[in-house]
Amino acid sequence: MSEAAFNFQTLDPDLILDALWNTGIRVESGLTALNSYENRVYQFSDDDKRRYVAKFYRPQRWSADQIAEEHQFAFDLHADEIPVAAPLMLNGQSLQSHGGFFFAVFPSLGGRQYETDNEDHMEWVGRFLGRIHQTGQKSAFTTRPTLGLEEYILEPQKILASSELVPAALKDNLLQVVDKLSTTLHQCWHTNWQPLRLHGDCHPGNILWRDGPLFVDLDDARTGPAIQDLWMLVNGDRQEQRIQWDILLEAYSEFRDFDVHELSLIEPLRAMRMVYYLAWVVRRWQDPAFPRAFPWMNDEDFWRRQIALFTEQERLLQEPPLQLVPQF
Repeated sequence: MSEAAFNFQTLDPDLILDALWNTGIRVESGLTALNSYENRVYQFSDDDKRRYVAKFYRPQRWSADQIAEEHQFAFDLHADEIPVAAPLMLNGQSLQSHGGFFFAVFPSLGGRQYETDNEDHMEWVGRFLGRIHQTGQKSAFTTRPTLGLEEYILEPQKILASSELVPAALKDNLLQVVDKLSTTLHQCWHTNWQPLRLHGDCHPGNILWRDGPLFVDLDDARTGPAIQDLWMLVNGDRQEQRIQWDILLEAYSEFRDFDVHELSLIEPLRAMRMVYYLAWVVRRWQDPAFPRAFPWMNDEDFWRRQIALFTEQERLLQEPPLQLVPQF
């Protein structure tokens, strides 16, 4: 696969229309690009005025088998009556390919934004996450990755070390802070948890509201601990977090027991995500969409803030983990 294809430069409207035509879908109007950096996602209507979303996967990221596991997880969740965006079966299969790209077609499912400060919304989401993990534990991924330090800290360290995007005057400081963060992570990360098929990227932006939650974008689905699908929904100071955790976990535990020892992974997972996200943008910098979307990456002040954030996160890793009064 060429670098141009990797960066979607060959994914032009004609290729998209041809790809959809080959599935039997006739695009009537739309082909509107939706907000997505890792993949390319388009909304459109067919000649019967039905609305769809086409997702073209970034080449060289996932194999066909790994995407098939993402789709099967969505089908398993859908079969258990969990509100999730699942791909359509077209010509007997969910995963399509055309012009060097894997793609899938989904029904267009609109909704309002999930309200992070709405306790009723949080309670609903807690229940459904318990149900998602009920389904997730019924079988295992065999080709998708398991969440861990190699992917989320060790590989990002190498990417940052070799990047020319990091200002030379700040690079040593950044790498030293990340190295210290990595050392502390290795001391506090553990794998004493039940492995589950997870959504993997369950932040508020991946939850829509349609008389209840609708979970979208299983692109980062992987094996990991239950806490990974919960911690990004909690925010604020320690007291606010305790209240939110009580709501989430009491609702979650209506459908599945939660191991409170996983609370010790909240700050390690936050640290891993911080470094992984930064390295992800650096890794994708040759994709023209990224310099347009992240112009501040060329600003030295941005990198100084990252150094400060990583330093503070390393300090938080050394604090006692969040403790809750058991109510669930």
